[in-house]
Amino acid sequence: MLEGFGSASRIPELRRRLLFTAFMLAVYRLGVAVPTPGIDGQALASFFEQAKGTLFGWANLFSGGALERFSVFALGIMPYISVAIILDLLKVASPYIDELYKEGEAGRRKITQYTRYGTVGLAIVQGGMIAYSLQKLPAPGGGSIVLNPGPAFIIMTVLTVTAGTMFVMWIGEQITERGIGNGISLIIMAGIIARLPSAIGTTTDYVRNGEMSLFVLIIILTIAAAVIAGIVYIETAQRRIPIQYARRVQGRRVYGGQSSHLPLKINTSGVIPPIFASSILIFPATIAQFIPRFKDIATAYLTPGSLVYSSLYVILIFFFCYFYTAVTFNPVDVADNLRKYGGFIPGIRPGRFTAEYIDKVLSRITLGGAVYVSLVCILPTLLIARFNVPFVFGGTALLIVVGVALDTVAQIETHLLTRNYEGFMKRGRVKSRRGA
Repeated sequence: MLEGFGSASRIPELRRRLLFTAFMLAVYRLGVAVPTPGIDGQALASFFEQAKGTLFGWANLFSGGALERFSVFALGIMPYISVAIILDLLKVASPYIDELYKEGEAGRRKITQYTRYGTVGLAIVQGGMIAYSLQKLPAPGGGSIVLNPGPAFIIMTVLTVTAGTMFVMWIGEQITERGIGNGISLIIMAGIIARLPSAIGTTTDYVRNGEMSLFVLIIILTIAAAVIAGIVYIETAQRRIPIQYARRVQGRRVYGGQSSHLPLKINTSGVIPPIFASSILIFPATIAQFIPRFKDIATAYLTPGSLVYSSLYVILIFFFCYFYTAVTFNPVDVADNLRKYGGFIPGIRPGRFTAEYIDKVLSRITLGGAVYVSLVCILPTLLIARFNVPFVFGGTALLIVVGVALDTVAQIETHLLTRNYEGFMKRGRVKSRRGA
């Protein structure tokens, strides 16, 4: 792997892409530190200390601490991701959206345009809701979080955070086009990793002060390494269905007669199930912050690590794994495309029987994927609750960080191999999470 990085530094284009990516991520992290005017920073920080198990704490994690500071990037990239997911789900309900996804480059440009418009609208709505809520929230020590409440504060805040979201979206698009990796994913990963030094410092203080034994720390690090290794193994794993193409003669040329395979990922839905499940579970806890009589109930039953929370979390993960896989992967379309190009699965009749076979295989591996995602997401939560680990990294964050790292390494290796350099791994390429 070290030889791979050494080779990367000798390719001018790849070196420029890596430096451009690092520069744009540094610009993003710099913007996270720029506060929105009109906010009492200390009062807001005290509020987020009490809101770690709510929607505010969850959104703060994925914004890289920007929401906690209420910076110009307070909303981060989440409005863009939310709109993209909604459009993805609308493929089932809207034939027009489904056709756009099938139109190739022209359709993708149209989808990108709709995503940008939707991001602006959602950022305005979310910015207005947050600004209005901050005016109503009392500071933990008394007083108000907002220095000068009123319509002027709401308008200024909406304009500021909406512009910040659009700038973050632009950064992500520039990284995708001129850098290495998916820019939106790298921004999310950068926000999560940015909290790692603080977590390491807090853990060191715990060990130094005797609040956590060295033995417990070693166990936790061992489990974390095993979980990361498991994520890498599962995310790069594929269930390959053999495909045979019939031979066709056109004039003097013979087409087909080749063998291939249809790669199916074990975790087709990616990080969508835990994100949706977390959002649903922490929404009641967030509402309870504003209703004192429900606060004790939410604390008792919907606290991460509790039996009720963990059980509901697993059930929702299973549901969304199957639901999102069914939305994004259509076995009927795959079977039709195979028949159109003369492909078939050995021993399976083309058409409906092929679609049923693919659906059967997909259902089985989705079950394994749901179990895998549940274990990855529940285990860190139990560690945090049982050993009072000061880590902010839950299972969802681990899936995002490892998955994005795999995608980025795969793209770097592609650049290396196209220029006759050895990749990172001598025994084989790093497989992309998309199964490409």
